[in-house]
Amino acid sequence: MSLFGIETEEILPYDLSATYTPWVLGDLDSERIFQQLFNETPWLSQKITVFGKTYDEPRRVSWHGDPNAHYSYSGISMQLNPWTPLLQELREICEERSNHSFNSVLVNLYRNGQDKNGWHSDNEPELGTEPVIASLSIGASRRFKFRHRETKVVVERTLENGSLVVMSGLSQKNWEHEVPRQANVTEPRINLTFRSVRTK
Repeated sequence: MSLFGIETEEILPYDLSATYTPWVLGDLDSERIFQQLFNETPWLSQKITVFGKTYDEPRRVSWHGDPNAHYSYSGISMQLNPWTPLLQELREICEERSNHSFNSVLVNLYRNGQDKNGWHSDNEPELGTEPVIASLSIGASRRFKFRHRETKVVVERTLENGSLVVMSGLSQKNWEHEVPRQANVTEPRINLTFRSVRTK
């Protein structure tokens, strides 16, 4: 079994359940998708508090989903927006590729390589103990890293335009992941993380 081209049985703990597919959009035009997402999405600039200090989150975000698919992270309660036809279309692609159904998506805009998302796990209670998360990349290629909580083993690869990472199993419990800052990246990237949250 391999993950990101690395033989997991040789150097990695067995509990990283993640797959990478370099292109999942078929005949769709990724540039058109990017522009439509960029123009139609109600982007928010959030503030996060880390170790008692409050900062502007270094990316733009928007939360979409079924009614009652409420979600919060880092003390932020996300404003729920409805599905758009394009988000529905992309959800269907990710559901087919992951063999899993999703009721929500966090849309992230990384304006350039200065925008980032630090080490974290998507382990909020409303996601359950072993969530399946499908992460679709549109636009500029960006590095993506996994780090094991105990061994500190790091796995990374570049996520290309139109690619999909599906995380499942213990990937959120035993691993963290990040999109690090890359000063040499000047173009934007939109990342859609489809997930299923417990509704109230």
